[in-house]
Amino acid sequence: MQDNKIVDLYFARDEQAIAQTSAKYNTYCMNIAMNILHNREDSEECVNDTLLAAWNSIPPHRPENLSAFLGKLTRNFSINRHKANHAERRGGGEFALSLEELDECIEDPRTLGDDPEELGRIISEFLYTQPKEMRQVFVRRYFHSESISDIAEYFDMTESKVKSILHRMRHSLKPYLTEHGIHI
Repeated sequence: MQDNKIVDLYFARDEQAIAQTSAKYNTYCMNIAMNILHNREDSEECVNDTLLAAWNSIPPHRPENLSAFLGKLTRNFSINRHKANHAERRGGGEFALSLEELDECIEDPRTLGDDPEELGRIISEFLYTQPKEMRQVFVRRYFHSESISDIAEYFDMTESKVKSILHRMRHSLKPYLTEHGIHI
Protein backbone atom coordinates (compact mmCIF):
# COMPACT_ATOMS: atom_id res chain seq x y z
CA MET A 1 0.00 0.00 0.00
CA GLN A 2 1.25 3.50 -0.81
CA ASP A 3 2.38 5.65 2.11
CA ASN A 4 -0.15 8.40 1.38
CA LYS A 5 -2.95 5.81 1.56
CA ILE A 6 -1.63 4.56 4.90
CA VAL A 7 -1.56 8.14 6.23
CA ASP A 8 -5.13 8.61 4.98
CA LEU A 9 -6.13 5.56 7.05
CA TYR A 10 -4.64 7.23 10.13
CA PHE A 11 -6.62 10.38 9.39
CA ALA A 12 -9.78 8.27 9.03
CA ARG A 13 -8.87 6.67 12.41
CA ASP A 14 -9.05 3.29 10.71
CA GLU A 15 -7.15 0.63 12.68
CA GLN A 16 -5.98 -0.85 9.37
CA ALA A 17 -3.44 1.98 9.41
CA ILE A 18 -1.49 0.18 12.12
CA ALA A 19 -1.74 -3.18 10.35
CA GLN A 20 -0.60 -1.69 7.03
CA THR A 21 2.22 0.24 8.70
CA SER A 22 3.41 -2.88 10.48
CA ALA A 23 3.23 -4.97 7.31
CA LYS A 24 5.27 -2.46 5.34
CA TYR A 25 7.72 -1.08 7.92
CA ASN A 26 8.12 -3.65 10.70
CA THR A 27 11.42 -5.02 9.34
CA TYR A 28 12.80 -1.51 8.73
CA CYS A 29 11.95 -0.39 12.26
CA MET A 30 13.23 -3.62 13.82
CA ASN A 31 16.57 -3.16 12.04
CA ILE A 32 16.93 0.33 13.48
CA ALA A 33 16.02 -0.83 16.98
CA MET A 34 18.23 -3.93 16.85
CA ASN A 35 21.23 -1.88 15.68
CA ILE A 36 20.89 0.24 18.81
CA LEU A 37 19.66 -2.27 21.39
CA HIS A 38 20.93 -5.70 20.26
CA ASN A 39 17.97 -7.22 22.08
CA ARG A 40 14.93 -8.62 20.27
CA GLU A 41 12.41 -8.13 23.08
CA ASP A 42 13.41 -4.50 23.71
CA SER A 43 13.44 -3.86 19.97
CA GLU A 44 9.96 -5.31 19.54
CA GLU A 45 8.70 -3.08 22.34
CA CYS A 46 10.24 -0.03 20.68
CA VAL A 47 8.58 -0.93 17.37
CA ASN A 48 5.24 -1.34 19.16
CA ASP A 49 5.81 2.04 20.84
CA THR A 50 6.51 3.48 17.38
CA LEU A 51 3.19 2.19 16.05
CA LEU A 52 1.33 3.62 19.05
CA ALA A 53 3.12 6.96 18.70
CA ALA A 54 2.25 7.07 15.00
CA TRP A 55 -1.40 6.40 15.86
CA ASN A 56 -1.36 9.14 18.49
CA SER A 57 0.40 11.77 16.36
CA ILE A 58 -1.27 11.19 12.97
CA PRO A 59 -3.49 13.29 12.91
CA PRO A 60 -2.86 16.14 13.45
CA HIS A 61 0.66 15.62 12.08
CA ARG A 62 0.85 14.53 8.42
CA PRO A 63 4.36 13.20 7.76
CA GLU A 64 5.76 13.98 4.32
CA ASN A 65 7.94 10.87 4.43
CA LEU A 66 6.34 8.05 6.41
CA SER A 67 9.44 5.84 6.51
CA ALA A 68 11.62 8.68 7.84
CA PHE A 69 8.93 9.58 10.38
CA LEU A 70 8.71 5.99 11.62
CA GLY A 71 12.49 5.60 11.57
CA LYS A 72 12.92 8.69 13.73
CA LEU A 73 10.29 7.50 16.20
CA THR A 74 11.89 4.05 16.42
CA ARG A 75 15.35 5.52 16.82
CA ASN A 76 14.20 7.85 19.62
CA PHE A 77 12.42 5.05 21.50
CA SER A 78 15.47 2.81 21.06
CA ILE A 79 17.88 5.47 22.28
CA ASN A 80 15.71 6.08 25.34
CA ARG A 81 15.55 2.35 26.03
CA HIS A 82 19.33 2.07 25.56
CA LYS A 83 19.89 4.92 28.04
CA ALA A 84 17.56 3.29 30.55
CA ASN A 85 19.24 -0.09 30.14
CA HIS A 86 22.71 1.40 30.56
CA ALA A 87 22.05 4.14 33.11
CA GLU A 88 24.66 2.82 35.52
CA ARG A 89 27.39 1.95 33.03
CA ARG A 90 28.70 2.84 29.59
CA GLY A 91 26.89 0.68 27.05
CA GLY A 92 28.65 -1.35 24.38
CA GLY A 93 27.82 -2.06 20.79
CA GLU A 94 27.70 0.00 17.64
CA PHE A 95 25.41 2.65 19.10
CA ALA A 96 27.87 3.55 21.84
CA LEU A 97 30.76 3.47 19.37
CA SER A 98 28.99 5.77 16.94
CA LEU A 99 28.25 8.23 19.77
CA GLU A 100 31.90 8.21 20.76
CA GLU A 101 32.87 8.99 17.17
CA LEU A 102 30.54 11.99 17.12
CA ASP A 103 32.04 13.28 20.38
CA GLU A 104 34.69 15.06 18.34
CA CYS A 105 31.93 17.19 16.76
CA ILE A 106 29.64 17.62 19.77
CA GLU A 107 31.65 17.18 22.93
CA ASP A 108 29.01 18.33 25.40
CA PRO A 109 25.31 17.98 24.51
CA ARG A 110 24.46 20.67 27.06
CA THR A 111 25.95 23.22 24.63
CA LEU A 112 22.97 22.68 22.33
CA GLY A 113 20.68 24.85 24.41
CA ASP A 114 16.94 24.34 24.49
CA ASP A 115 16.44 23.32 20.85
CA PRO A 116 18.05 20.00 19.90
CA GLU A 117 15.79 19.94 16.81
CA GLU A 118 17.88 22.84 15.51
CA LEU A 119 20.95 20.59 15.61
CA GLY A 120 19.10 18.01 13.51
CA ARG A 121 18.12 20.64 10.96
CA ILE A 122 21.69 21.94 10.69
CA ILE A 123 23.13 18.43 10.32
CA SER A 124 20.55 17.71 7.59
CA GLU A 125 21.60 20.86 5.76
CA PHE A 126 25.24 19.81 6.08
CA LEU A 127 24.49 16.34 4.73
CA TYR A 128 22.82 17.76 1.63
CA THR A 129 26.06 19.57 0.82
CA GLN A 130 27.81 16.19 0.63
CA PRO A 131 27.86 13.65 -2.21
CA LYS A 132 25.02 11.11 -2.03
CA GLU A 133 27.17 8.10 -1.16
CA MET A 134 28.97 9.95 1.65
CA ARG A 135 25.62 11.16 2.98
CA GLN A 136 24.27 7.60 2.95
CA VAL A 137 27.34 6.26 4.77
CA PHE A 138 26.92 8.94 7.45
CA VAL A 139 23.21 8.22 7.93
CA ARG A 140 23.76 4.46 8.10
CA ARG A 141 26.41 4.92 10.78
CA TYR A 142 25.00 7.70 12.92
CA PHE A 143 21.26 7.37 12.42
CA HIS A 144 20.83 3.62 11.92
CA SER A 145 23.89 2.71 14.08
CA GLU A 146 25.15 0.17 11.54
CA SER A 147 28.60 -1.31 11.98
CA ILE A 148 31.52 -0.21 9.83
CA SER A 149 31.75 -3.72 8.37
CA ASP A 150 28.04 -3.78 7.42
CA ILE A 151 28.33 -0.38 5.75
CA ALA A 152 31.46 -1.47 3.88
CA GLU A 153 29.72 -4.60 2.66
CA TYR A 154 26.60 -2.68 1.58
CA PHE A 155 28.58 -0.15 -0.46
CA ASP A 156 31.21 -2.67 -1.62
CA MET A 157 33.99 -0.66 0.03
CA THR A 158 36.80 -1.51 2.36
CA GLU A 159 36.28 -0.80 6.05
CA SER A 160 39.20 1.59 5.81
CA LYS A 161 37.41 3.62 3.15
CA VAL A 162 34.24 3.80 5.25
CA LYS A 163 36.25 4.97 8.27
CA SER A 164 37.99 7.55 6.10
CA ILE A 165 34.68 8.90 4.75
CA LEU A 166 33.24 9.15 8.25
CA HIS A 167 36.38 10.84 9.57
CA ARG A 168 36.37 13.43 6.77
CA MET A 169 32.68 14.11 7.26
CA ARG A 170 33.06 14.57 11.04
CA HIS A 171 36.05 16.83 10.37
CA SER A 172 33.89 18.95 8.01
CA LEU A 173 30.82 18.85 10.28
CA LYS A 174 32.48 20.45 13.30
CA PRO A 175 33.25 23.85 11.67
CA TYR A 176 29.87 23.73 9.87
CA LEU A 177 28.11 23.43 13.24
CA THR A 178 30.17 26.27 14.71
CA GLU A 179 29.45 28.43 11.66
CA HIS A 180 25.72 27.85 12.17
CA GLY A 181 25.64 28.78 15.84
CA ILE A 182 26.23 25.41 17.52
CA HIS A 183 29.12 26.23 19.82
CA ILE A 184 31.16 23.32 21.03
